[in-house]
Order: sequence, then C-alpha cells, then structure tokens
Amino acid sequence: MNLSILAKARAEAGKPVRVALIGAGKFGAMFLAQAPHIAGLSVTHIADLDPERARAACRAVGWTPARIAATVFLDDGLDAARAPVDVVIEATGAPEAGLNHARATLDAGRHVVMVNVEADVLAGPVLAAEARAAGLVYSMAYGDQPALVSEMVDWARASGFSVAAAGKGTKFLPAYHEVTPDGVWDHYGLTPDQAAEAGMNPQMFNSFLDGTKSAIEAAAIANACGLDVPDAGLAFPPCGVDDLAQTLRPRALGGHLARDGMVEVISSLERDGLPVFRDLRWGVYVILKAQNDYAAACFKQYGLPTDSTGAYAAMYKPFHLIGMELSVSVLSAALRGEATGSTRDWRGDAVAVAKRALTAGEMLDGEGGYTVWGRACPAAISARDALLPIGLAHRVRVRRDVAKGQVLRMADVDLNDKATGVRLRRQMLASAVTGAALRRG
Repeated sequence: MNLSILAKARAEAGKPVRVALIGAGKFGAMFLAQAPHIAGLSVTHIADLDPERARAACRAVGWTPARIAATVFLDDGLDAARAPVDVVIEATGAPEAGLNHARATLDAGRHVVMVNVEADVLAGPVLAAEARAAGLVYSMAYGDQPALVSEMVDWARASGFSVAAAGKGTKFLPAYHEVTPDGVWDHYGLTPDQAAEAGMNPQMFNSFLDGTKSAIEAAAIANACGLDVPDAGLAFPPCGVDDLAQTLRPRALGGHLARDGMVEVISSLERDGLPVFRDLRWGVYVILKAQNDYAAACFKQYGLPTDSTGAYAAMYKPFHLIGMELSVSVLSAALRGEATGSTRDWRGDAVAVAKRALTAGEMLDGEGGYTVWGRACPAAISARDALLPIGLAHRVRVRRDVAKGQVLRMADVDLNDKATGVRLRRQMLASAVTGAALRRG
C-alpha cells in the first residue's frame, strides 16, 4: 500500500523507475496516458512496428511535444528489451514475438511485465522459472483480469480462507464460438465502417467474443493461482453478482462446478440472450469457503453474499481499467521485487478447436479468426494428448481433414520447430512427461 510513496522517493532522489514499452496498441496507450502523472516513473523507450503510430498514440493521450522528443522510439522490440531500463512491458499480443522479447529482457537482466497473456499461456511456466532463477520479476499486468484475480486469491488465502472458485465475467452465448471477424461488429453494436474509423481490429475483438480470450485468461489464472480448469472447458454459466456464491460451488451442492478450487468465467447473458441482472461483465470474483461455522456466521454478519448453506461467500470487483492500472505492476517489480501475479505451475492451457470443417492444406489464422477458437483445457490433458495451443495456431498449415468442433493436436499441423514458441512448448511437454523441472531449453 505504499507504492506511490516509494515512487515519489525515487523521483525526489532523481532516480525514477525507467520503463520500456513494446507495443503501442490500446493497452499500451492507456498506460502511456497515465505515465506522465506518476511521480518516479519515466517511460524512456517505446517500440512498435510503426514508430509513427506510437508517436501518434502519445499525442492522442496528451503527451507534450517535449516529452515525445525526449523519448526513444524504436521499430524493433528486441532493441527495447535490451534498453538501459529497469522494467520492460511486453504488450504486443503476438505470442512468438512476446516470447522472444521476454527472453531478451531476462537475458539483459531486466524485469518483465507481461501484458501478452497469449505468450504467457503458451510458455509462461518456462519464462517464470527462468526469471526466478535469475532473481528477476516476471509479472502479470495489473489492470488485466488475471492479475486482478490473482490479487483477490492471494488476499483470500492470506486471510485464512480456502478458495472455492475464481474468475471473471464476459458477454457470451454458446453460438459465439462460431462467430468470425465478418460478423463480429453486430455483437458490439457497431457497423464495420464505425469500427474501421475507430481503428478497431475485427479479429482481435472477435477473440473476446468467441470465447478464446476468456480461455486464455482462465488458463493464466489457473497457472498463477493453483486452480483447476474444467475438463470440458469453460461453461460460461449466466450469473449476476448476487448469485456468485450459489452458482460457483460444487455440483454436489447444486452449483455448476465439478469441485472446489476451480476457475470459471461467467456470462452477462442468459442463454436466451436476455441480460443477466446485475452482471459482472467487466469484473472479477473470488468465492471464499468458510473453514468452520464461526467463519460462516461472520460472512452473514458482515453482509457478504453467500450461498444457501452460508459456507460459500463471494467477493468481487465490478470493473477493471486495464492499461490505466499497469503502473502498479511496473512499480511493484522495480521497487518491491514482486510480481502482481505470475505463473507458478502449468495447470491450464488454451487449445485450438475447429470453428468449421477444415481441409488438409488449409492455413489456420489463429486467435479470433475464421478457422479456430480457443478452449480452456487442463494442462494434464493438453500434455497427454499433445494438443495444439491456440498460441501456435496462427499461420500454420493443417496436415489432415479436421471435423468441426474437434480439438487439434500439434501433429495435425506443420509447425516450425525453430520457432521459440514451438521449442518452449515441446520443452513443457517433455517436463510434464518426465516430471523434470522446467529449465532453459
């Protein structure tokens, strides 16, 4: 609770926390909007494939010409990863690039804040282990939902409660799994022209709609918090904040989960498409389980929403500000040496499922595209069957016909074994089979 005080002290000492940002998209721009207003934090380097776009983002969020002129703009993220800074933020959203940038950052002895959840779910266990071995921080991005859930889970456990469930909200119907970028804007209430004018990427926004982003974030939460992913993937039960504890408890008690200790994403829409009352579309939650009757009585006495037994209670945060909260991760890494959530184990994965029948020779187009969607999956099942992670399902050719709704395996596509993501995933598979510790490969 003293990050701003520590940062102010660095400002007064003339030693602000120096930051390099890789990727000046929406998340990065929201961080840049706040950075000038935080004493003791200085963004010295910004890398983007289009440096002029990065400059335009800085102007759009209110940076002065003098601040822009004093900043180093780069077109290569690897150069930013090796810059003379304290913390590097990886915010490209591209799994392969993100892994390469993170590794270069760790090799340079810098802390990493990984906005790139796609890369983290693909090979985060390896990167996190490397960072810990080097005495560096590899952190989730505060403001993004996985980090906020991790904070709530940590608070619950530090308070002596067991965590029965944790997760986030979203807008979802089962039919959304089949939506392609061509039909995405109707679901956001926009025309294609309005979206294009706002610079909105239809494939990226479709990944939020078709369930892929939720699968990725659920896997990240499981890996950071030691929770389990449902065997059949996320169920997206409709649920409002008043019903969290009742819905997110074991099926044996009338809930939707297989057992305690699960991750799940709830929908803001009923299955008939009507809105859920007091939904949690933009928020996160944790379900506490009382350790005894005394704790359960305290839940009731202090007004927590509980299930019918009184033993399960819900805490939730209704909103998140994504990049506008990112500085919390940066300052925590630099000033405390602590991550705001980090992969600890490989428990969850996000695997590729065919949106339609695929023919041998077709090219997959990855997250939010026309060919596949991402389903949350227990890591044990993914490792056992060598399933294709959604992070490797981009620009790879299918080797055989695949039926609609079928989960792809790594053997079903032509993978580039020289790619960092492929090498690290194969290392994770080998470690899962042998039980060996993850190590540099």
